[in-house]
Amino acid sequence: MNRRAFITLLSAASAWPLAARAQQAMPVIGFLGATSPDADAEFLRAFRQTLIEAGFVEGETVTIEYRWADGQTERLPALAADLAWLRVAVLVTAGNAAALAAKAATPTIPIVFQVGDDPVKTGLVASLARPGGNVTGINFLAGEVAAKRLELLRELVPAAARVGVLVNAANPNAEMVLRDVEAAARAMGLQTQVQKAGTIGEIDSAFATFVRERADALFVGPEPVFRARRVQLALLAAHYRLPATYSLRDYAEAGGLMSYGPSLTVSFRQVGTYAGRILKGAKPSDLPVVQSSKFELVINRQPARMLGLAVPDKLLALADEVIE
Repeated sequence: MNRRAFITLLSAASAWPLAARAQQAMPVIGFLGATSPDADAEFLRAFRQTLIEAGFVEGETVTIEYRWADGQTERLPALAADLAWLRVAVLVTAGNAAALAAKAATPTIPIVFQVGDDPVKTGLVASLARPGGNVTGINFLAGEVAAKRLELLRELVPAAARVGVLVNAANPNAEMVLRDVEAAARAMGLQTQVQKAGTIGEIDSAFATFVRERADALFVGPEPVFRARRVQLALLAAHYRLPATYSLRDYAEAGGLMSYGPSLTVSFRQVGTYAGRILKGAKPSDLPVVQSSKFELVINRQPARMLGLAVPDKLLALADEVIE
């Protein structure tokens, strides 16, 4: 081998570990989702855009490792443990069950959550202003949202006296959802009828029971399993002629009557902001839990017409979007 070839080979060999170390130095974000990439595609775009604004471009200056439960919340602990094993720089979670699984998986990796239940009562943080530990994030104020959803449903169906409540018993947060809904119903003088379901067959049976026991309307709990099956829920509500309220706009977009809840686009941006700050050195314990700043009312007039419901002008004026 001549001297020039030897020097070239030596230079390449010495440069390789430097390139490898540079690649390894790229921070990694772990993303734990309870639904699926298709279901959250729009919101992920908002999350990535916020990271770009903070100087972190996926594939160039940051890597994102995604783990999805596809609506099967029982898979979340193993998925969270996998991301913790990778020792990601920050672990972002979407949904209550995902946040709890992440916290159980690691006491040290910074976690940024997006949850509906009170994170203090569920044990995620010590307080909203001073989270403590390795966890912080965005909260949706689920109790207040449940009361508002029932109020809006009653505006649309004023004769309703008995409301069916659908929750998933497999979700550890189901009891908190029931507590919030039943407290709001009592304050409004409404009776509740609870059914717990997770599988397609259980959901079918729950609707049949609601009708048999003469529910006047339906409150569908915020739940990844239900969101993954939102088309089925909309079709069953139409088939059984049950006016239903849902937690997120994509239910109404899938044919549901009415949704009221947080703007996931805005909250994913807020999560992206916190993830970016942590990548730049901020500690979760120093970042207060942010209350979600935007809520959306979406009304779909097609199922309203099928149910023979006249949407009051007051609701139309309040709606962020009316689907014709």
